[in-house]
Amino acid sequence: MPDGTERTQITVLPAIDEIPAAEWDACAGDGDPFLSHAFLAALERSGSAGAEAGWAPQHLVIEDGDGRAAACAPLYLKNHSYGEYVFDWSWAEAYHRAGGRYYPKLQCAVPFTPATGRRLLLRPGAAEKLEVALMGGMVELARQHGASSVHVTFPTRDQWRRFGQQGWLLRLGQQYHWENAGYRDFDDFLDALSSRKRKTLRKERREVVEAGIRFRVLSGADIQEAHWDTFFRFYLDTHDRKWGQNYLNRKFFSLLGEAMADRVVLVLAEADGRAVAGALNLRGGDTLFGRYWGCRESYKFLHFETCYYQAIDYAIAHGLRWVEAGAQGPHKIQRGYLPRATYSAHWIADPGLREAISRYLDHERPAVEAEIAELAQRSPYKRDDG
Repeated sequence: MPDGTERTQITVLPAIDEIPAAEWDACAGDGDPFLSHAFLAALERSGSAGAEAGWAPQHLVIEDGDGRAAACAPLYLKNHSYGEYVFDWSWAEAYHRAGGRYYPKLQCAVPFTPATGRRLLLRPGAAEKLEVALMGGMVELARQHGASSVHVTFPTRDQWRRFGQQGWLLRLGQQYHWENAGYRDFDDFLDALSSRKRKTLRKERREVVEAGIRFRVLSGADIQEAHWDTFFRFYLDTHDRKWGQNYLNRKFFSLLGEAMADRVVLVLAEADGRAVAGALNLRGGDTLFGRYWGCRESYKFLHFETCYYQAIDYAIAHGLRWVEAGAQGPHKIQRGYLPRATYSAHWIADPGLREAISRYLDHERPAVEAEIAELAQRSPYKRDDG
């Protein structure tokens, strides 16, 4: 497939297993667990992501002169907008009312994973022009499928800007992340907070301990199938109550454990020897990514401790700079997780729809920037008045 500007051969793969893991990972690197061949393969092999789930793989690969993968991109043909965390339902509805067909569309993303990372994956030393070739390949593939659009969600800021340079529409979002300022331990982190916030966090942690809750943090060979059984029950219960749809099936977690157990950080909360809650995190190069949580019994502040404070403890102990606690949740601010921008880029085929979305985004971006600035003013950290 040509990129539209020069004849670069791009191969479209209907499954991640069509490319050897070593070839994909040479482009993806090892700092982002979600971009790894193992993670994407677990999604596809389990059926959590696939054509039947509305995530038909269309991964792009460009080979170099030696037949090695020089560049690639995770890409899916979709017939819905579930599992993306950058919401375009209103765009689809408006286009439908105008007589258009929004689906199928192409999605460059890691399914069900609102974590920022590269989306245009280049082998070290590969020419940067291959990024432009991948962008062009996405557009050409969209035309071949009759897709309305291509959406690149949660790219890095640098890649987001490069999409904009190629004429894609740019969108801003936000999440809440915790940054490790070289803290020695959790108490050292608390000392960086204002007195009132420090007392609040200590009170929350104390009440969990006084409720008889104890924690186990498991990784690698310590995680057994019985632990996945337990966590999957938590996952189902929480998603059934909160969203009513479970994107991941039980097989996915087993495959994740088989291929990536050393990247998994599984926090289990126990009361009287029985597991009552759990949080699944994945470890990247300098970041702990919080992904899923669930509980079967209700305890005050258990969610905050299991998802946020245990993650901070782990990051400090292991010298990680960031904890990304997933999408949504202004309540995270008073627990030390501050707002940060997230990004997405969009190519829209229909000129009329493109113009309407462009106008919308021109108003949305400054509003998001203003909200991030306003939320940052709620920071629980001590203010430097000097």
